[in-house]
Amino acid sequence: MSFLDKLKERYATKAMNGEIVPQEKIDNILEAIRLAPTSSGLQPFEVFVVTNNDTKTSIKEIAWNQSQVTDCSHLLVFAAWDNYTEDRINYMFDLTNEIRGFKNEGWENYRQMLLDGYPKRAPETNFEHAARQTYIAFMAAIVQATYEGLDSTPMEGFDPDALDKILGLREKGLRSTLLLPIGYKDANKDWLVNLAKVRKPMEKLVTFI
Repeated sequence: MSFLDKLKERYATKAMNGEIVPQEKIDNILEAIRLAPTSSGLQPFEVFVVTNNDTKTSIKEIAWNQSQVTDCSHLLVFAAWDNYTEDRINYMFDLTNEIRGFKNEGWENYRQMLLDGYPKRAPETNFEHAARQTYIAFMAAIVQATYEGLDSTPMEGFDPDALDKILGLREKGLRSTLLLPIGYKDANKDWLVNLAKVRKPMEKLVTFI
């Protein structure tokens, strides 16, 4: 199936059956996340894969008691950097030089431009910028899950401060942004499973200039 076919097929699953997803499929989703584009290639986030039932139960309590949190196979938690620091920026630039096997003057000048700018900005400004990058990787995960024959539920409906405490994210310099339960739908309990996908008509969405 084409990419567009997959987008037409997927939907936000409202009930899951608890069946365990093979690790290979999860690994492919994580690789899609790793390969997703981010601003300046900094990948300013981390992903936590939650399978522990007690932890999932705790998260469900601060996520509007959405059943997918506990009934999914794997719960992905996206957490953005709380700030841009010199160490975090330098790590990615050093990694680039190591993998490519050379230094480039233009690339080093770009590094310095980021070092001169990002760490001096307000932490909240930097967090909001980093948080937006998680949405790009989030979409990659959603689509790859569909290619793997899996169901998923994009979620912003949770208490991020409470989730940060459950997973100890603030101590890691991270703040939660998104949840993605992954698993298999329970068609008998999913009220959305047979309903048509609704999107704006193209003329209401796109303007050609």
